[in-house]
Amino acid sequence: MTKRKRHCISIIALALLWLPLLFSFRDKPGNVPLLNPVALDSLPPVTVPFLDSLCFITDTAGVLNPFYEELDVLLARKDTVVTIVHLGDSHIQAGYKTGQAMRRLQDVFGNAGRGWVAPLKLSRANEPNDYFINSVIREWQVGRCIQRNPKASVGIGGFGIRTVSPSVNLDLIIGPVNGLGYSFNQAVFYRDDKSMPMLPAGMLKDSIRTSLAADNCAPGILADTFFISCLTDTLQLHSTRRKQGTDSLLPASSFTNTYYGFKLTNGGPGLLYHSIGVNGAMFIHYTDRVYLEQLAALKPSLLIISMGTNESFGRRFNKPEFKEQVQAFIRLVKEVLPATALILTTPAECYKRVTVNKKRTYIRNENIEKAADVITDVALEEGLACWDLFRITGGKNSYRRWYENKLTGRDRIHFTKEGYWEQGELLYRALIRSYNTYIKEKEKWTDS
Repeated sequence: MTKRKRHCISIIALALLWLPLLFSFRDKPGNVPLLNPVALDSLPPVTVPFLDSLCFITDTAGVLNPFYEELDVLLARKDTVVTIVHLGDSHIQAGYKTGQAMRRLQDVFGNAGRGWVAPLKLSRANEPNDYFINSVIREWQVGRCIQRNPKASVGIGGFGIRTVSPSVNLDLIIGPVNGLGYSFNQAVFYRDDKSMPMLPAGMLKDSIRTSLAADNCAPGILADTFFISCLTDTLQLHSTRRKQGTDSLLPASSFTNTYYGFKLTNGGPGLLYHSIGVNGAMFIHYTDRVYLEQLAALKPSLLIISMGTNESFGRRFNKPEFKEQVQAFIRLVKEVLPATALILTTPAECYKRVTVNKKRTYIRNENIEKAADVITDVALEEGLACWDLFRITGGKNSYRRWYENKLTGRDRIHFTKEGYWEQGELLYRALIRSYNTYIKEKEKWTDS
């Protein structure tokens, strides 16, 4: 038997092995019928007990339909880009959950680029592991939206870094392994409108066309664009004090050099998934009109909101006050981003550390369930979509099962990267199920 024949037989055998699994999954009670070309995997996505039939998004008002209509355009192979912004706290800043959801969704709807990246490590905070932003400057003043008196102005990413140095450089590198597939040929650089502009440096500088912004794209923010002649994984920038169109240098004292981050795209159609999280963030920290007007510069078709964990650790946490905070944020978002579809998500269960008989131990954080109840209530009252992660991941006492499967962090609040990947998979599956439901309903409207 030839090698070619043996290869063909192997492929046929593998297909026959998987065929029963595919049909058993399609007929499984509780699953939304799957319509081509969007199909879920046939195997369960997580390794801890949970009700897969609960892995869906509640959208009784159909607020996600306009977003799904844009996805229809992508699946019709139209040359367009659809943008998601996922806003949240430390569960989002780490980038593991959103990174998994982003890659899975882009596998279906197309990869338009890495989206938002920010110099978080320069601010002495953790950064997603698929890119690096470095600088020879080591001392930066940092502003975060959670601070009462930030030392630097806060921008789109909920933070900003500022330096008094008269010469600034930034080197952006997409990780060769974790960042695979996110080469870019266009980078939009967001800076404070009183900051020194940046120009290309390094080996690629002659192949980059620079468009320095003349007007603000949002309150206090300029967005400069770098057009690169080829796909690349690196971008080196260096500041300039030269006044545009002249040879004269402006004095360094005339600038306050504060920088926020980049939007990376590859020029192709598909999905952009911007992940923006700040450690310690709560609803009140984003309830700011100026900040939301800055966020609007990303033009999101869908805004996913993931907070509530930090509020649940407050000593005086109570449901009525928390509900007011969530409602105030949502109403402001609706004013500033009226055309953006919204999904509220609930936090997964976690523990809190206490002292009992002079010994430190961990007990269940009962406020998490209360916070989840409030968020689901607000979503229903405000006519929003809701992804109830608290109950999807097992609800009350579920964190112990995740802990036993080594999917949680040592602090009993956060999860391991594998745990976050599982949650990202759940989000992907929930969005696909919801989208498939929309397709099914759309077919009914067409037939009637």
